[in-house]
Amino acid sequence: MPELPEVETTRRGIEPHLKGRRMDAVEVRDSRLRWPVPDAVQQACGQRVRAVERRAKYLLIRLESGTLMLHLGMSGSLRVVPAGHEPGKHDHVDLHIDNGQLIRFNDPRRFGSLLWLESNDKDHPLLSNLGPEPLSADFSGDYLWQCSRHRRVAIKSFVMNGHIVVGVGNIYASEALFRAGIHPLRAAGRISKLRYQWLASSIRDVLEEAIRQGGTTLRDFASSDGQPGYFGQDLAVYGREGLPCIQCQSPLRQRRIGQRASYYCSKCQR
Repeated sequence: MPELPEVETTRRGIEPHLKGRRMDAVEVRDSRLRWPVPDAVQQACGQRVRAVERRAKYLLIRLESGTLMLHLGMSGSLRVVPAGHEPGKHDHVDLHIDNGQLIRFNDPRRFGSLLWLESNDKDHPLLSNLGPEPLSADFSGDYLWQCSRHRRVAIKSFVMNGHIVVGVGNIYASEALFRAGIHPLRAAGRISKLRYQWLASSIRDVLEEAIRQGGTTLRDFASSDGQPGYFGQDLAVYGREGLPCIQCQSPLRQRRIGQRASYYCSKCQR
């Protein structure tokens, strides 16, 4: 599933092709996504794109009036292709731009979505209860420590909770906890403020490195130009069960936490 770095990489890839351009048409070949694509998306036609933003894993294409909100789901991707390029089986939506290009939404599993926001997106039910962005000034070790008081949930599940902080997916949670030296099963309420400061810094560092390298390609992800992400080459623990820890050489372990595969070093993380 595309996570925050992959979505941010996609945003940066499509923004130069969209910003300042007029949306000539929204062509919906199959509206059966996670939620049916509403007819209201046609309101984008004839409007210029003011900005392309990201909130959590949602892409927000800001127009002169209203916003197209797009989610890549489990397997979705956006590609920049020339008008007239023959669509494939899973190419469900094309955004036609006034320079003769298309932003094409491909989604084999159809868990993605395309919605129309008429007014303030902060009030939208999909966005209103989200936690802060991990790369923003609102996110810090002190913030995590305050949120964690009296919580018994495993720290891995805690930082993956979008109501606490957005965009820390399974891969990046495992990697950040390893860098911070925190065992993924440790109770969130039993971690000191100092260790939360290490963790917040590790989360930022991991995400920023992943964005610089275009994300992590495990199965479906590629950027808007079709290129894969390369952060997977630098993963320290994720997917490396049984291999030696890069710090102590002990075999890395894997167990399921919150129904997600979690990778860690039992010696380096406590």
